[in-house]
Amino acid sequence: MRIAVDAMGGDYAPSEIIKGALRAAVVYPTMEIILVGQQEKIMNSLSEGSLKQNIEIYNASEVIGMDEPPAAAIKRKKDSSIVVATRLVKEGYADALVSAGSTGAQMASALLGLGRIRGIKRPAIGTVIPTLQKGKLLLDVGANPDAKPENLLQYGIMGSIYAEIILDIKNPKVALLNIGSEEGKGNELVQVAYELFKGSSLNFIGNIEGRDIPYGRADVVVCDAFVGNIALKTIEGMASSLFQLIKEKITTNYVRKMGALLIKPGLKEIAQTLDYSEYGGAPLLGVNGTSVICHGSSKEKAIFNAIRVAKECVEEGIIEKIALHYEKSI
Repeated sequence: MRIAVDAMGGDYAPSEIIKGALRAAVVYPTMEIILVGQQEKIMNSLSEGSLKQNIEIYNASEVIGMDEPPAAAIKRKKDSSIVVATRLVKEGYADALVSAGSTGAQMASALLGLGRIRGIKRPAIGTVIPTLQKGKLLLDVGANPDAKPENLLQYGIMGSIYAEIILDIKNPKVALLNIGSEEGKGNELVQVAYELFKGSSLNFIGNIEGRDIPYGRADVVVCDAFVGNIALKTIEGMASSLFQLIKEKITTNYVRKMGALLIKPGLKEIAQTLDYSEYGGAPLLGVNGTSVICHGSSKEKAIFNAIRVAKECVEEGIIEKIALHYEKSI
């Protein structure tokens, strides 16, 4: 298996990206990792003797910035790391790609370079979020802010397949994210989508509200990217602010500090459960190739886990199974 890693994408590139790739190279010695990017900068970020036999450096002279218009950038910068990494997958030189760079550029590059799975009208970014019932899938969180009802149904189908195969959830419960749980709630998009979901073969449980997500009441939560991205970032922000508040309050005096020592192991476990980097990257479902999108602020652990996600998608043939089961799932 060969995984192309965009070494130049992300807030901490290339150093943290390379650290994550090196860690994966050790844990998965039979996997080959292709670091795509500016060769000189990659080499300067490698310490002496750290380069593994199963790591290849593939030069790409250009980088697409987070603030550049995605579609124009990938056409103008054909030798950028994300375009080159996508091309390696298209040509069969790599089995999957991982990037923490511009989400828009990665999606545009995937659509132009890899194309869509036959029958899929729009791709979706699916991310695993922590809940009281382990990780659940939320999609779309960034690909298409203006979706149509049939797009949401396709998200539900792809998400259900992914949850069953990768998350090992049998007959996943699929729900629409809405402002109320009752049928008939929400805007026209969700109301029309509701009827489509009812008529499908999905294990559709109806609508859920945002407050239901952390309790894991649905295995696959479907929404358009505008709503999904806000929901995702709200969850991330709440988790981070909650732990900051706890840290402040349990260290205000000596007695509380002593008590904090007793609960420290439990707090560490909770923090680990809520840490997005534990879940790796988010697959771009619906394109004809494995493309895993990482948080822009991803560091070593997140990159390592994103490579793990890419590995699992390739091993389980998630692209092929979505293509095979798509029509049967409607």
